Amino acid sequence: MSLRLYDTATREVRDFAPLVPGEVSIYHCGLTVQASPHVGHIRKEVVFDVLRRWLTWRGLRVTVIANVTDIDDKILTKSAEAGVPWFAHAYRFERELHDAYAALGCLPPTYEPRATGHVPEMLELIEVLIERGHAYVAEDGSGDVYFDVRSWPAYGTLSRQRIDDMEPAGDADPRGKRDPRDFALWKGHKPTEPTTASWPTPWGRGRPGWHLECSAMAGKYLGDEFDIHGGGLDLRFPHHENELAQSTAAGQRFARFWMHNAWVTAAGEKMSKSLGNGALVREVVERYPARAVRFYLAQPHYRSAIEFSDTSLDEATAALARIDSFVDRALELGARPDGVVPEAFAAAMDDDLGTPGAVAVLYQAVRDGNTALAGDDHATATARLAEVLGMLGVLGLDAADPIWQRGGDDARLVRVVDGLVQTLLEQRAAARERRDFAAADALRDALKDLGIAITDTPTGPRWSLAEH
Repeated sequence: MSLRLYDTATREVRDFAPLVPGEVSIYHCGLTVQASPHVGHIRKEVVFDVLRRWLTWRGLRVTVIANVTDIDDKILTKSAEAGVPWFAHAYRFERELHDAYAALGCLPPTYEPRATGHVPEMLELIEVLIERGHAYVAEDGSGDVYFDVRSWPAYGTLSRQRIDDMEPAGDADPRGKRDPRDFALWKGHKPTEPTTASWPTPWGRGRPGWHLECSAMAGKYLGDEFDIHGGGLDLRFPHHENELAQSTAAGQRFARFWMHNAWVTAAGEKMSKSLGNGALVREVVERYPARAVRFYLAQPHYRSAIEFSDTSLDEATAALARIDSFVDRALELGARPDGVVPEAFAAAMDDDLGTPGAVAVLYQAVRDGNTALAGDDHATATARLAEVLGMLGVLGLDAADPIWQRGGDDARLVRVVDGLVQTLLEQRAAARERRDFAAADALRDALKDLGIAITDTPTGPRWSLAEH
């Protein structure tokens, strides 16, 4: 295949050929379920969902593993502040995370392992690292176990840093470390922490370090070597650097490609919980159509930062409405055609998942289709419709995709609103039929005041949300 992807490890766009012909294995780091997910988090989910859909379109069988970090310092701290058990706190926000995936049309992973379910695999990995001389138990009796970064000459290659230039690892008490840059593989239990947040080990009760979790889960489900490891750019260091070090030091080949998406920013700052500038997914989809939010996240190149703003979301909403308008009108010509993708779209997607170029091809197909409709060129309009449907399917934006019809409050609300508007349109049509134009105009004006635009067509009136 002709797909090329940017590999963070080599800093170049390289030809991608799967390890196993016809199959692709992907691991991307899921969230630490400490609080509600914001748009910056979900950009990663959308990026890798589009990648998965494109690889599938290309005829490959794709396995996606995306973990849930459900034990962590922040979870323990925030659950204590909230006065609830840590596992209840984590589960609450894990459910919110799933709701956010579903809201933005992301396919569920092939499997979604939880960190707490894989402690045996983590202990096995630690034991291998100790035996190989790359990890040690702290001598202070804390029960902490650390990775010895100076024992691994390749440490720092992913982020292109020298050990001496790195900041100390702030993930555990430095008193038990041989080098301040050594990072925690295992954290000994503290009297101030709940006993339920600990597991027995040869070194005493404790819990896993964050970096260890992903290495163990990736190895468990994808093996010692797999195709793509992904995540947000902020994970490149220290998280992915540490994953790479401990996995390769244990004798694994690990990931063949590293993919990192750029941030969503707010006023130029990375969107994050700590800065308090995160737009929560559940709040954003209350203000904008969920498909438009996905379009806003998918359209820019995944390695480019996105500035979060109402203007950008307004533009995405209006653009998607124009695309939907063409699709609706073209579908009135006859049966829904099978989706296809133009060569230019495929070329853009094969070039490091070039969604900006791919979306430009989508816009051109819509323009050509509208021109064909205006000229009663039904054959051309139908051909462009097939292309638009194919491209929307790859981008996860086809309104007819069952993933957008999964029920839930939003879907039920759409059906209710559509039913109410259709009822008013039928009343308007009846008023016009009996030549009561005052009543018909009053109904039209009432809908307009609610932000609903009515378009009269030879096959009857259609409604859509008016542009802002």
